[in-house]
Amino acid sequence: MLQFISIGFLDVIDIVLVAALIYQVYQMVRGTIAIRIFVGIFTIYLFWKIVEALHMELLSEILGQFIGVGVIVLIIVFQQELRNFLLMIGNTNFLNQSLFKGNIFHFGKKEGEEIPLNIDEVTRACINMSNSKTGALIIISYSHDIDIYLGSGEIINARVSSALLESVFWKNTPLHDGAVLIRDNTILAARCVLPVSESSDLSASLGMRHRAAMGVSEQSSAISLIVSEQTGAISTIKEGKFKQNISKSNLAAHLRHLLKKG
Repeated sequence: MLQFISIGFLDVIDIVLVAALIYQVYQMVRGTIAIRIFVGIFTIYLFWKIVEALHMELLSEILGQFIGVGVIVLIIVFQQELRNFLLMIGNTNFLNQSLFKGNIFHFGKKEGEEIPLNIDEVTRACINMSNSKTGALIIISYSHDIDIYLGSGEIINARVSSALLESVFWKNTPLHDGAVLIRDNTILAARCVLPVSESSDLSASLGMRHRAAMGVSEQSSAISLIVSEQTGAISTIKEGKFKQNISKSNLAAHLRHLLKKG
């Protein structure tokens, strides 16, 4: 009766590989709207397997049919995430970064691996650009969920500094049109193309820079920091929450609050 509980060596390997796959998928959708769908589908699948193991034939058949149709639903719902996953696998650096340079599960950070963002440098750059009405779009993240956009821009890989950010967004430079991607305390790339949000919640008076910022927020856990070219107003977007006209004196504290929540 309890024969299904017996576990062999290959079963252990199977469980470890499945756990690794689930964890990597979770890392990819964490902080996005898709995480709720992912958790729901995974819960139903786990319940189906338990019912199947207990030989509850009728319920198992119903859930099995639901899971079968659910594969098609998953492809439709997660089309953006699946595209990102396949592009990530196709990245020649993926195996080196995931398997050979560290633990595939990423349990905990190695000492010295994560360098906190220099918020004062980012704040200084935004205030200066606001004063000169220089448009800017900065995407800040501590995870790898923004790596999918690196290929659309120019790789920089330089330490965050006010002077560098202001130079990138100066209107006469070839890099000013697009977004700057920042992870930890490194400017990864500039002139990056981002997905544009179709949300009707954004005011019609806001331009493509704000819609791109919202688009990233809808698909990742990153913070979007925007300086308006028309008004010089500073705004942030995180997880779809849009805060406009942030005072220059409160900008540093606001960014620390967003990063702490992340």
